[in-house]
Amino acid sequence: MKTLVSTPNAVPPLPVFSQAVISGGHVYVSGNIGCTKDFKIVEGGVKAQTRAALNNLAIVLKAAGSGLDHIVKANIYLSNMERDFKPMNEVYIEFFTPAMMPARTCVGVAKLPMGADMEIECVAEIPGPAVSKL
Repeated sequence: MKTLVSTPNAVPPLPVFSQAVISGGHVYVSGNIGCTKDFKIVEGGVKAQTRAALNNLAIVLKAAGSGLDHIVKANIYLSNMERDFKPMNEVYIEFFTPAMMPARTCVGVAKLPMGADMEIECVAEIPGPAVSKL
C-alpha cells in the first residue's frame, strides 16, 4: 500500500506527480529544484538553488515523518557539471554530517525544468514510531 504525502508548507507539486509517496517504511521524494512556491527559480545560481531545494526536501520529509538524517539515497542532477559540481557540494555538505551522509549519485543532464541548475530527489527511511502513525 502507498500513501501520498502533501504539505502546503512546501513547493506545490505539478498535477502530474506528488511531493512524495510512502511505501514499505520508506518515503520516495519527487525531484526538487531551487524555486519558490510560485515556481520562480531562486536567484544566486546553483548554491542558492541547492539550498532552496534541500530546504524544500526537508519540509516534505518532515511531513512524511522522516528527515534529512534518514535519507538512504539521493540523486542529484546538474545542468552544468563542470561549473556547478563544486559549489553544489559546498552547500550539500551544510545539510549532512559525515555520520549521516547518504549514498548519492550526481549526473549531468542536458536540461532541467524551468531552466534550473540542479534538481535533487531522494529515498528516506521513516523511523519506526512514525510508520505506526500513518
